[in-house]
Amino acid sequence: MSDTPTAPVILGDEPGSFPHSVLAERHPAIIRQVREAFPYEPWQRRALDALLVNCTKGEIEPLPADAHDRARWESWGMTTYAGQSWYDVPWLWSESWFYRQLLHAVGYFAPGPWQGVDPFRPSKRAELDSAATDEELAALYALADRPADERARALLHGSLWGNRADLGFRLSAEGAEETAAVPGLVADDSERLWSLLGTSGTGTLCLVADNAGRELVPDLLLLDHLLTHGHIARAVLHVKPYPYYVSDATGADVVDALRRLTGAGGAAAGYGHRLWSALSDGRLMLRAHPFSCSPLPYADMPDDLRADFASAAVTVVKGDLNYRRLVGDRYWPPTTPFADVTGYFPGPVAALRTLKSDVITGLTADTEAALDAAETGGRWRTSGTHALIQVRTR
Repeated sequence: MSDTPTAPVILGDEPGSFPHSVLAERHPAIIRQVREAFPYEPWQRRALDALLVNCTKGEIEPLPADAHDRARWESWGMTTYAGQSWYDVPWLWSESWFYRQLLHAVGYFAPGPWQGVDPFRPSKRAELDSAATDEELAALYALADRPADERARALLHGSLWGNRADLGFRLSAEGAEETAAVPGLVADDSERLWSLLGTSGTGTLCLVADNAGRELVPDLLLLDHLLTHGHIARAVLHVKPYPYYVSDATGADVVDALRRLTGAGGAAAGYGHRLWSALSDGRLMLRAHPFSCSPLPYADMPDDLRADFASAAVTVVKGDLNYRRLVGDRYWPPTTPFADVTGYFPGPVAALRTLKSDVITGLTADTEAALDAAETGGRWRTSGTHALIQVRTR
């Protein structure tokens, strides 16, 4: 991004702003949710109470000297930001720091009976096991008889919209999307994405996952379609090495999703069994790089992760947080070209994202004007009612 003019880094210091509300309201609500999800012991409850005070009114305090990842967090800025208010450091950094501190409070990394217990697992499983998921999986029957290219587009949009998808996908409501004054899809480079995948069945696709549950399932369905129909020879699914941002997918969440598919019967079970086999024979591989839980943009990725992405025919980056990390969590003018802010990325890259935060690039001036006119106050940036598919090729 060295040749791209810089834009202000997003902070959480402005009352009334979306980032401020996350720090001041959402994080305390998450602490309360986690506190109620398990019968935590007194020491854990005290630690959660202390985190609640610290994250809303206190200053950033370094990890204990014996923390297994203290050196890593020092290289990620912990020493630089220590002593500052959570609201005065980059929002991307303070959000990530919150989840690392939450895991510390519940003893996730410490030896003992709570080590490795995902504090978000109850909510993840409740969503995955819900009746809504049953309905979405049942909708796969409607796709079975559609031509392969229509199924591919439907599954791509299912992956894009996550738990707003209905997987039977009306394929843009028979053209309504194209005629809407303010489209739900504010940028659509899907044809460019398909051109990168091709039909030779020889390339690798990296998919950087976002959420677990009902959002991970459509990602897996899309990967199965691409593998089964020869668009790619191999898929590498990047997940988080530990629980993060409440619902971000881990390796355990992938297994849960596959079991949900295989146990659903019908078309869903077929997808599940094929994916299970793909994992078993290496056509589908999982990665959980430590940098996936870092508070930094992908422009700062380490060399080994860069090499992984460089070897792919395309890397698909899912979700809002990963978009922020991909383009840089800044107040870019919305018409800033997506290709300019991702020029550092070591290969072709695609973003599939539902808009849930302020950062945005790659819009046309007309689209920006229409969105601002329809939704005053810029709510379109954070409401989750709009999405995008953006691609940068080489």
